[in-house]
Amino acid sequence: MSHLVESDGGDRKRAKVERSSLDQLKDYTVIVADTGEFSAIKQFSPQDATTNPSLILKAAMIPEYVHLVDAAVAYAKEALASGAIGEDGVLALALDKVAVNFGVEISKIVPGYVSIEVDARLSFDTLATVERARRIISLAKEMGVDKSKILIKVAATYEGIRAGEILEREDGIHCNLTLVFSLIQAAACAEGGITLISPFVGRIMDWYKAKTGTVYTAENDPGVLSVRNIYQYFKKFGYSTIVMGASFRNTGEILALSGCDRLTIAPALLVELQHNYDPLPRHLEPLSAAAAYPGEKLLIDEANFRFQLNEEAMATEKLSEGIRSFAADIGKLEKILQGKF
Repeated sequence: MSHLVESDGGDRKRAKVERSSLDQLKDYTVIVADTGEFSAIKQFSPQDATTNPSLILKAAMIPEYVHLVDAAVAYAKEALASGAIGEDGVLALALDKVAVNFGVEISKIVPGYVSIEVDARLSFDTLATVERARRIISLAKEMGVDKSKILIKVAATYEGIRAGEILEREDGIHCNLTLVFSLIQAAACAEGGITLISPFVGRIMDWYKAKTGTVYTAENDPGVLSVRNIYQYFKKFGYSTIVMGASFRNTGEILALSGCDRLTIAPALLVELQHNYDPLPRHLEPLSAAAAYPGEKLLIDEANFRFQLNEEAMATEKLSEGIRSFAADIGKLEKILQGKF
């Protein structure tokens, strides 16, 4: 790779490269678009795409996507009229159908996985989560999208992880366990045979910054260190679960995780990466990561999971906050749908 030299206004000069940071990052890591807007996904040509209730709510209010919402309402109305579903379940069906409609459209753009999230209000109900996940897969199949293209997205509560384990084992449905803030959550997912986890970076940093007042660099960012630790643990103990860093506040956090299995990145940060041409080394690599993890395998049972999670104030607070936030946005989307019935 040829290098250019660019002056920074002083005596020092820094090497630049001809490929953007985004292109260099793609050498080491699978890039995933974190958005529900189709135009943004097309712009960056990612391998996968993720959605969540907040992104779907935002997209649903954009005029060019209203037809997907209206189609979901029409579908639910028809199911109600035919007796396939009762009054008490029609809104939930419409919500699932909206998420699937967006997911199916996204699946036409990306070659890999599309994450579709189960109603966050079911985060503490294993059986209800499994039931809704199966319906999402069935709705997607009706539209010609196979389950192999979909990751069912569920919050990494104890109940959510159990739901993911059931879906993976009994149905062959791939899952994305989200809102991961601690090693015990990640380890429980790996033991459960979950396809992919989304450990959050920026929200961890937000918590520590608020508590300590510290301004973190990429190298001492608590969120970056958390994902590195999870990656090392998985590689040491030979887990196949994919680690996908999420929830970034700046490009420094992203670049510090180059080499992570996957990174899901919002469009604004993808643009920044496209316009940066600094050389990018690989920070995470399986063999060296496996050697770097110093600890033993964690005990994964319900009691230890709940205790270890309880011991981490940050993880406990951010998991609860994340579920509340997604649940609130689902409620807002539900009101939009309700107004169309």
